Amino acid sequence: MTDPISPPHRPWRIVHSEASCGWGGQEHRVMAEMRGFQQRGCATWIMAEAHSQILARAGEVGIGTVPVRFKKSRMLIDAIRLAAWLRRERIEVLNTHSSRDGWLLGIAGRLARVPLLIRSRHIDVEYPTPWVSRHAFTTFADHVLTTSQKITDHFQRIFHLSDDRITTLPTGIDVQRFHPQGAKADLGLTGEGPVVGMVSVLRSWKGHPVFFDAARLLRDSGRRIRFVVVGGGAPIERFQDLAEKHGVRDLIHFTGHREDVPEVLRALDLLIIASTRHEGVPQIGLQALACQTPVIGSDCGGIPEIIREGETGRIVPIEDAPALAARIAEALDQATTTRTLAEQGRKFVETKHSLETMLDHLDRLYRRAIP
Repeated sequence: MTDPISPPHRPWRIVHSEASCGWGGQEHRVMAEMRGFQQRGCATWIMAEAHSQILARAGEVGIGTVPVRFKKSRMLIDAIRLAAWLRRERIEVLNTHSSRDGWLLGIAGRLARVPLLIRSRHIDVEYPTPWVSRHAFTTFADHVLTTSQKITDHFQRIFHLSDDRITTLPTGIDVQRFHPQGAKADLGLTGEGPVVGMVSVLRSWKGHPVFFDAARLLRDSGRRIRFVVVGGGAPIERFQDLAEKHGVRDLIHFTGHREDVPEVLRALDLLIIASTRHEGVPQIGLQALACQTPVIGSDCGGIPEIIREGETGRIVPIEDAPALAARIAEALDQATTTRTLAEQGRKFVETKHSLETMLDHLDRLYRRAIP
């Protein structure tokens, strides 16, 4: 609920930091927050490596950019320098997203007495020395944001965070851009048959081998399905070789990185999220639901929080290719049920996970922390 005394959108001065140089779901989330608040009249900046993709993309849309080198050997002097910048720009909210920038900007934020320090966590990983890691989420952060309830539960267990120190907030989706109505991408496929695909950054834990094995099982059972892998990040040849080892190189079409994600999702008959670890709530899952693209997800991380069995999609055990193959066949054969799940998925995103809903939640968090 909006504060009746405060204006609808307060013009915050917000800085995000990101040590990653790639362009995956985490970076998309950072950009979504910055652009959303920029469009609400706030001043926003990104601190990142000079050669990072997010710094370049932020600059293209008018977001302030501050090149930073995240080196341990320079941490103290850089923290002092950045603290001076934060004070000079009167920054109210500082949100860090990775380990290296979390420590550096956490220290700088404390030195500059930034009113609200937020530490965001996008994936679920283990912390071998929690008594050390805890400081990144307590001493150098006033509040922790996670993308899934599973990550929140993990943090509360190992770092002993109270409910008022941590918030679960998956990335909000632009439901106008990600919509069932609209153009469909040309994926370069030939032949006939339903299109089943994965859309993700090419990383080891996204479950491509499980997808390849499921594709082989379906082919061997006589199914005529076209399989596609969309995404970049790692060298695509590495994943093509992996498909070869699993006996499906001729069956899998690789498109590489695509920017037209809504169009890609609308071109799929079924999206597969086969992650095996490190997964929060994947944005591609919410984007697919918003496009009414049917989804099958693995029982990994926060995936079941949005791909709800029998409500918005189907769930399979982690690394279980036969189960995945069976659910793909089921989803294609039970077209009416699959369509109903997809329609319910769209409503789920509209009511709970839109971009505006995410920004409103963040705005309320800022208002509670800053007079």
